[in-house]
Amino acid sequence: MCTESRRPEGAESPFEAGAREIRAGRRTVVAGAAAAAAGLVFSTDAVAGAATSGGRAVAKPSTRTRVYVLVIDGCRPAEISPLLTPNLHALKSGGLNLPRARSLPIMETIPNHVMMMSGVRPDRTGVPANSVYDRAEKVVRDLDRPTDLKAVTVIERLRKAGFRTGTVLSKDYLYGIFGTRAGQRWEPAPLLPITNHAPDLFTMQAALAMLQDYDPHLMFVNLGDIDRFGHADLTGTTLQVARRLALADTDVQVGRFVQAVKDAGHWDDAVVCVLADHSMDWSLPNRFVSLSPVFAADPLLAGNVVIADNGGADLCYWTGPAAQRDAAVQRMIALATPVDGVLAAYDRRDLSLRLGANAGEVVVYCHAGWRFSDPSSTSNPIPGNHGHPATAPIPFFLGGGHRRVPKGRASVRQAFTFDVAAIVADAFGMSTIQYEGRSHLA
Repeated sequence: MCTESRRPEGAESPFEAGAREIRAGRRTVVAGAAAAAAGLVFSTDAVAGAATSGGRAVAKPSTRTRVYVLVIDGCRPAEISPLLTPNLHALKSGGLNLPRARSLPIMETIPNHVMMMSGVRPDRTGVPANSVYDRAEKVVRDLDRPTDLKAVTVIERLRKAGFRTGTVLSKDYLYGIFGTRAGQRWEPAPLLPITNHAPDLFTMQAALAMLQDYDPHLMFVNLGDIDRFGHADLTGTTLQVARRLALADTDVQVGRFVQAVKDAGHWDDAVVCVLADHSMDWSLPNRFVSLSPVFAADPLLAGNVVIADNGGADLCYWTGPAAQRDAAVQRMIALATPVDGVLAAYDRRDLSLRLGANAGEVVVYCHAGWRFSDPSSTSNPIPGNHGHPATAPIPFFLGGGHRRVPKGRASVRQAFTFDVAAIVADAFGMSTIQYEGRSHLA
């Protein structure tokens, strides 16, 4: 599921880990004038903006280029319009629109943010979903630890080359998994109960303070309100007013950011990359799929399967004897496929999925208008979900005054979340050969 972190009881949270790092002297908390005025807390390297290679300082790059990646979490393409979201619409229509853009499996927040910054698929990042079964710890948990991310991010590449990098991530688990990779990190607060995210107003205050005090070459921002209001919407229509208000407010925050970039004199050299990590789908209360009782009734599978529920996708893990693994995979697929609400069940080793071993043995998607609820029928009462193919289409566009941002165009090329790393690297003149995605700059 998507609105509540799954952390093993007694496990250290990302914020507790941060406090431990401070006590250990591995980072320094600083606040510039703007940050102090807003009461914000940032974690910054002891030598702000510095990068080292082999213990030696790296010269600061002389470039006016700035790249700002703004993730409007959970937004659907059709929700961007001149009346409801005029600032976002202006960026889309004035720059390069990528109308064939898609989120990648599993269509969840953590894996797609990781793909944005790593430029590669989950079989290389080690991050296939929000929630997985940790075989070593024998628990279902969120991938919210810095060590969960195995790939090198473009954030780290830029830092190594001497560029200033910053992250302003509204969600607890995003702050956790990206750890100290950026030169400056906002510690999101206040966190709302249950959702574990900071409202967009506070997130944008942090982004504006970072822009003023730190001036990163790359800033990676997650605005989480659209997603969180979407999860609460009972059918996609009954609480539509609340979601529309969230969309309108997020648009206002984006407008504030664009104006601040212009006021700082960076607009003509800026690439503003705006996209969602996934879209959203809604289900009625009775439209849920629970596979746990189906598997528990089978003699081979009973007691030998653990499910990590990701809203629109179930990741199924075989915990029985290795010799029976292949038979168990086929049995899980055979039992799950005919269940009402199931779209498809796949052997995770299907090469098209590219999810890696952390995704278990079988991946099951639900139809649009349905959700998974495992391990029991009451586990996921949340009507708004994502993770399944219905939530793959996303808004994705490039704005800003940089000479390489196409103006007033729509591309016929497909685009994916993992293209972001290539766009960032290309903007700074770095090689993109190691990325699976591609740059869409001119």
